[in-house]
Amino acid sequence: MNKKVKIALYALLGILVAMQFFRIDKKVPSFSSNDDFLVLTSAPDDVAQLMRTACYDCHSYETKYPWYANIAPVSWWLKSHIDEGREHLNYSLYATYSADDREEIIEETGEAVTEGWMPLDSYKWGHPEARLTDAQRSRIGEWLMSLSLSGIGAEDDVYDLGEEED
Repeated sequence: MNKKVKIALYALLGILVAMQFFRIDKKVPSFSSNDDFLVLTSAPDDVAQLMRTACYDCHSYETKYPWYANIAPVSWWLKSHIDEGREHLNYSLYATYSADDREEIIEETGEAVTEGWMPLDSYKWGHPEARLTDAQRSRIGEWLMSLSLSGIGAEDDVYDLGEEED
């Protein structure tokens, strides 16, 4: 191996080592578990388990970081996915959304799961347990449809949000 290649490899190794000092923030802000989607909608156990496995790592404050979340730059990539997922939808804060937003969450979740574009392929690659079968997708979709049809996801009076009536 020539000298320039060795220098380049050592430089790359040095950069990779230095990157490990820049850790991602895994702290969870304070929140009430009573605001959680699965709690408020009284999700059946099987649906709750499927959604926790396939959705909650990116779309709630219940993220379970895998071992490789401690290795930069992979950790940075994971954190950006989680931040983006929570920004779009955070099931842990479901009760804080408006009635219209809650209704939309139910509809969009059903569509995303039944049509197969959630969870993302990049997530399923590292989380094989999140690879939902067609039957599991249907089960989640049917339950969400029942919520949508009953209006449970949208009605403000279903949840005590601490708001006073006018």
